[in-house]
Amino acid sequence: MIKLNNLRLGQKFTLLLVLVFLAGIVASGVALSTVLNRSAQAQVTTKALMLMETMNSVREYTSSQVQPELEARLASEFLPETVPAYSAREVFETFRANPAYGDFFYKEATLNPTNLRDKADEFETVIVENFRAQDDPGEVSGFRTTPAGKLFYIARPIRIEQESCLQCHGSLEEAPASLIDRYGSANGFGWTLNEIVGAQVISVPAETVLQNARQSLLLTLGIFVVVFAIAIFLVNLWLKRFVVRPLNRMARVAEAVSTGDTDAEFNQTSNDEVGQLAQSFNRMRMSLQMAMRRLERYREGRRSSGNFSE
Repeated sequence: MIKLNNLRLGQKFTLLLVLVFLAGIVASGVALSTVLNRSAQAQVTTKALMLMETMNSVREYTSSQVQPELEARLASEFLPETVPAYSAREVFETFRANPAYGDFFYKEATLNPTNLRDKADEFETVIVENFRAQDDPGEVSGFRTTPAGKLFYIARPIRIEQESCLQCHGSLEEAPASLIDRYGSANGFGWTLNEIVGAQVISVPAETVLQNARQSLLLTLGIFVVVFAIAIFLVNLWLKRFVVRPLNRMARVAEAVSTGDTDAEFNQTSNDEVGQLAQSFNRMRMSLQMAMRRLERYREGRRSSGNFSE
């Protein structure tokens, strides 16, 4: 094991910088991971909400434009294309053909749907029930675990706000016969105006969110590592030029002076602490020269008077 006292000044300083660097990497990595995860979730949430607003526009268009045009035909025949939920789901599948939205999934999770494909699962049922328990529910988001893996989801309540929805989902007796023939009479009836019957849910694999965060984290840490490596190099270069080299030169001069070469001079190249040290050594060297001269004169005086003996 290398003892710290045996390391050179530059090595000690480099070791200190490396330790600070490693501590900074760990601390910043933890902080950046949290921030970037939240940022990635916010980006996915923004994209999901845009999709959800688009689906709501499709639903509104189907309800206000398509259904009235086919009202006479709907009296005797059920057309799935006139159902807002059906239109929204089909349009969303077209969106998913775009690679940018291929990982997104859309579902109108309903407690009592006509089409059992829209039946809310246990997790979605809890979300819907929470919406129903609130006076003015908003959107919720988070992570959930499914057999297919972990998902990040965004959900909004589905509230019955138009009378036209009750033509198919009101009482069983008033529902189109073709609807009952297609989906049966057991589900999808008894809805009331202003009732929250389900939740619009858009989900995306959690790995997509985490992968975006990891890529940003690696890029940020990579830049941080490069910048700090350059900083260590420049600091060591500066330390070697302005501290280590002058100290080595002073050490060699001090060694020469200690062996009797009192004419060796400590070069002062700066006015900083290293320069002040060189100046102090020069004063010490001059004091030593003066002391040696006095000693030499004293010895010569003793020798001339005949009283000096070796």
